Amino acid sequence: MNKLDLLGYNSFYEKSFKELKREDLIPGRIAVENKNNYEVFTETGEVIAEISGNLLFNTEVKAELPKVGDWVALALFDELGIIHHVLKRQVKLSRKNVDNKTEEQVIAANVDVVFVMQSANDNFNLNRMERQVTAIYNSGAMPAIILSKTDLCDDVENLVSEIKVRFSEIQIFPLSSIKNNGLEELEKNILQGKTYTIIGSSGVGKSTLINSLIGEDVLKTLEIREADSRGRHATTRRQMLVLPNGGIIIDTPGMREFGLWEDVNGISKTYFEFEEYAHSCRYDDCSHTVETGCAVKKAIDDGEIDHERYENYLKLRKELNFLETKIDVRKAIEEKKKWITIQKDYRRIMNKGKKK
Repeated sequence: MNKLDLLGYNSFYEKSFKELKREDLIPGRIAVENKNNYEVFTETGEVIAEISGNLLFNTEVKAELPKVGDWVALALFDELGIIHHVLKRQVKLSRKNVDNKTEEQVIAANVDVVFVMQSANDNFNLNRMERQVTAIYNSGAMPAIILSKTDLCDDVENLVSEIKVRFSEIQIFPLSSIKNNGLEELEKNILQGKTYTIIGSSGVGKSTLINSLIGEDVLKTLEIREADSRGRHATTRRQMLVLPNGGIIIDTPGMREFGLWEDVNGISKTYFEFEEYAHSCRYDDCSHTVETGCAVKKAIDDGEIDHERYENYLKLRKELNFLETKIDVRKAIEEKKKWITIQKDYRRIMNKGKKK
C-alpha cells in the first residue's frame, strides 16, 4: 500500500484525477483549511498550497472550494502548491450555514464513518441525534454513535437502550476517559486507510478522545461547564490527522446547531420503519399527517411507532421543504440578475457598434 492509499486514495479519486489529463499536476488531500491557504498531504510530504485564480473565479459557491478531506489536483513550485481542481467527492457531510439560511457549509469531505458524539449528561438529546444521523446518511457516509462521559451517568445501560430503540442498526460505543473505559473497543473499529470524523456539541470530549487515540495531547481540551453542561470551543478549525494505527480522523469544531441541508435519502434511512408502513397508505403521496387511510398514523395510534419520533420526523421534513423553497427562490433571483447583466452588456456592445 503506497502513501496515497494510506491517505484514503482509491479508484474513484484516481479516475477523477485521470479525467483531468494534466501531467503537470499531482493528487493531494486537504489536511487543514487556513484563512488564506491550505495544508495538503501529498505522496512526497506535506505542502502549503493556495487556490489558483482560475479555480477561485470559476467556483460559483463556497461549498465547491476545497474543504478538509477533499482530494485535489495541484502543481508544485518549490515548497508551494497551487490547487487547480477539486476532485469529485465521494462523500460530502454538510449542514445549513448558521449565518445564512440558504448557504451550504461543508463540514468534511470523503469520510467513511461519522461518529455522532453526545455525553451522558444534560447534553444527551435523541432528537438532535436523529437530525445528525439523517445528515450523515445524506452525505453517503455511515453513522456510528459515541456516548462519552459515561462516568457522569448512574444508568448507562438505560441510555444505551434508549439509543438502540431509535437506532437499532447503528454501532454504539460508550466511553469514559476518566475511567479509561471503551477506548480499546473503539480503536478496533478504526481501520487503516479509512477516514472518520466526529460531530457533536462543544465539551462532549471530541478533542480528548482524539488525543487518546493518537497517544499524546496534540489538541487543546477544555472542561465542560458544570452549571449547564454546555461546552466551550476547544477546536476552532477543521484538521485531518493520521492515527498511529493508520486510521485517518478529521477533528471539527463543536456544533450544537445542525440544520439539514438536503435530503437525498437520509430521512427514509433514519426513519426506516415509516417507509415500511407507508407502502400500505391509501395514497402514494401521503404526507402522513391528515390523510384518511394513512398506515403511518394508524401505527402511531396503535403504539407501533413512537409519537416523539414521529413529531421529530415531521419537523425535519417541514424544515427541508422550507429550505428547498428558499433555495429555489434564491436561484430564481440569481438567474434573473444574471440575465439582466447579460442584457445590459449586450445593449452596451450594440450601442458601441452603432456609434461607429
